[in-house]
Amino acid sequence: MKCPFCGYAQDKVVDSRESKEADSIRRRRECERCTKRFTTYERIDEIPYMVVKKDGRREKFDRQKVLSGVMHSCQKRPISAAKLQGIVDEAEAYVVDSPDRERTTSEVGELIMTRLRELDTVAYIRFASVYRDFKDVREFEAELRELLSSSPRKKHSPV
Repeated sequence: MKCPFCGYAQDKVVDSRESKEADSIRRRRECERCTKRFTTYERIDEIPYMVVKKDGRREKFDRQKVLSGVMHSCQKRPISAAKLQGIVDEAEAYVVDSPDRERTTSEVGELIMTRLRELDTVAYIRFASVYRDFKDVREFEAELRELLSSSPRKKHSPV
């Protein structure tokens, strides 16, 4: 649990009590860095987070499925596991933060593609080719042209 005062991730539970309705647990915590105390409430999350597929079906959000797709697009690319985890964390937070407890797969996919595009264009194109379901080489070529025209050229420095 991140400390709301200093952001440190290590704390200790000082006191734990069940609520009167027995539907949550109140915990008093103390940050191990700044020693300030704060309260958290823990309760069961009963309604699953959903994604709405292109054909209208609703499916439970599957973090592992998203991670698998991102990992496939980043195979043999110089991208750390921490960065991949960050992309998946962001996609999950996007679904969790939805007021309706659901997002469309197109919204989630666009978020992931935006992050991959910023990180690695090859991984982006790999993900986009599966996600956008390119039907032929022309669609793939159009995506590459758009990518090349919108991204500034990077100078390669000798190693």
